[in-house]
Amino acid sequence: MVMAEPGAPELSSERRDRLIEDLARRIESLGLTAPAVLMLEAHKPLSFLGSQAILIAQPLLSLIIDPVKSTEYASLLEDRGNVELLIRRLEQRENDRAGSSA
Repeated sequence: MVMAEPGAPELSSERRDRLIEDLARRIESLGLTAPAVLMLEAHKPLSFLGSQAILIAQPLLSLIIDPVKSTEYASLLEDRGNVELLIRRLEQRENDRAGSSA
């Protein structure tokens, strides 16, 4: 099992919330809110494995994403509760958008 760097600090709740908001904004801007929620719900039990896959792929991912950011995303996905927070944030943003256009 691949783990985060030894001694790497856990994400603070403030940083976790910023990462979730950033991901939610990106997903929404691509118009992928519904598919993302469906995929996250279906794969929530595998979120830890996904976080480990990010760490394994980090050398390749570093070509397109900052290694620090990929480590933070891996830390975010380690906890299913964070995945649930992301799902709720995506749904909230979708409801807010639907409410403002009505």
